[in-house]
Amino acid sequence: MKNYTKYKPGYYPVAEEYTDWVKKDHIDKAPIWCSVDLRDGNQALIVPMSLEQKVDFFNYLVKLGFKEIEVGFPAASETEYAFLRTLIDKDMIPDDVIVQVLTQSREHIIKRTFDSLDGAKRAIVHLYNSTSFAQRQQVFRATEQEIIDIAKEGATIMNELAAQSPGTDFYFEYSPESFTGTEMEFARDVCNEVIDIWKPTPEKKVIMNLPATVEMSLPHVYANQINYMSKNMHDRENVILSLHPHNDRGTGVACAELGILAGGDRVEGTLFGNGERTGNVDIVTLAVNMFTHGVDPGLDFHDMPDVVEHYEKYTDMTVGPRHPYAGELVFAAFSGSHQDAIAKGMHFREETDPSRWTCPYLPIDPHDLNREYESDVIRINSQSGKGGVAYLLERDHGFIVPKAMRPEIGFMMTDLSDKGHRELSSDEIFEAFKQEYINYFEPVDITHATFHHISSTKEEGARQFEVDMRVVIGDDTYDHLYATGNGRLDAVSNALRKTKYNFEYDFITYSEHALSAESDSKAAAYICIADKKDRRYWGVGIHDDIILASVNALVSALNRMNKTNQFISWQKVRG
Repeated sequence: MKNYTKYKPGYYPVAEEYTDWVKKDHIDKAPIWCSVDLRDGNQALIVPMSLEQKVDFFNYLVKLGFKEIEVGFPAASETEYAFLRTLIDKDMIPDDVIVQVLTQSREHIIKRTFDSLDGAKRAIVHLYNSTSFAQRQQVFRATEQEIIDIAKEGATIMNELAAQSPGTDFYFEYSPESFTGTEMEFARDVCNEVIDIWKPTPEKKVIMNLPATVEMSLPHVYANQINYMSKNMHDRENVILSLHPHNDRGTGVACAELGILAGGDRVEGTLFGNGERTGNVDIVTLAVNMFTHGVDPGLDFHDMPDVVEHYEKYTDMTVGPRHPYAGELVFAAFSGSHQDAIAKGMHFREETDPSRWTCPYLPIDPHDLNREYESDVIRINSQSGKGGVAYLLERDHGFIVPKAMRPEIGFMMTDLSDKGHRELSSDEIFEAFKQEYINYFEPVDITHATFHHISSTKEEGARQFEVDMRVVIGDDTYDHLYATGNGRLDAVSNALRKTKYNFEYDFITYSEHALSAESDSKAAAYICIADKKDRRYWGVGIHDDIILASVNALVSALNRMNKTNQFISWQKVRG
């Protein structure tokens, strides 16, 4: 990258210090939204939308809650003219929605634009001409006054044509195109000349739109430009200050947010930022950002998968898997530490205040965008950890894995994913867990166990149990093994030690729970034992009876220990 010396900033920062807006730390109300998907968004498509697609998309934008929609440049093509006429002639524009049309500041184009609006109840006519130094110098080769005259002439013609069409309630908008590359004093002057011609009132405000036609600066520089214009416009109280950020530097959303703090009242943009070059500002991200700060955005994105589906259908564009809020993977946590924190956060919310959302790593509740925890949040690959695996086993299958057992299971699952070079589904995780730990009956299998509580005159709290077991160990069968112990598992252990095999182990920990809240739920038990070298072995047992579930857990742990110690030589494969 040796050619950086040929680049110099092409924008004009504000000379005065306008920083009062910096003290604001959040946006406290939504701006006026104007969708330009049907104009800016459409002109950026490889294959522009058909008339039918544009009609469908318009209706969908209305459904999402947009009250101002720029429907096109009707003087530019017959399709755009026909689209506007379709909306008007078929009375498809709701009374609370106003359509906006774009026109260059050229007399014949302005007249054609007003002709296209014949019969409309309300409309915004959006006038523009380029004002930047680069455009004046290289494209128009015009002086500042000549550029001002172009804007003034267009504004005057619009006044005249509106007066000739009393059946339509017209609102006017002006854009100094390439505002960000315009000297601020000149941008101020040209905007004020247009304002003075239109003479806004409280009942009929004008829109002054300040586009980052090309995003050229850091976001705070754009915001300072907006703030400067807000403080230096004529009739500011009767002006709606509009922002139209593009995304050439990848900071369109930041420019819009800071621009709102700096005085912006309105934002023009597209769903997911579709537009020329790197796109317009992404209204979906902007709106949901506000939502996550407790502000009603005034747009309805509660069914984000539906929004994505419609957008992709109309534009033939795709929403990336990591696109904020909308991408397929934005709620997916593969990292072990992330998964652990999310799982704990979910439990904390259930235990404390379910009405507040403070879950680590998730800035928004996926349910608020019609996304599901079950398929979106915790996902397992070779980068995942114990917390995520334990969360899925509990959420999807009811197993509350003991904390001490989780690292072992986590390593097992990440190893499976690593060797297969793929993500593991929740069902695959459970199947591997089941095969390795649950009711593992080979070669030791206690097929029958009857317990009796033995009355005792010993000290208070002492309990004695007797067990009668049928045990299969490899090729050996013991029909009646009797033993006593100070608990059921102790009795089972003592009975096993009466066989010819060398069962040497110590109990480390035991836990149990019901697999669901239903009265007929199965029970799950977890046992950890240690061999002579203090190596730990876990077993899990399930059964309708919690006592037999614990016996199954012990047997499972013993059989897993046998895989390492081989104290039972057993070759026969049992069904």
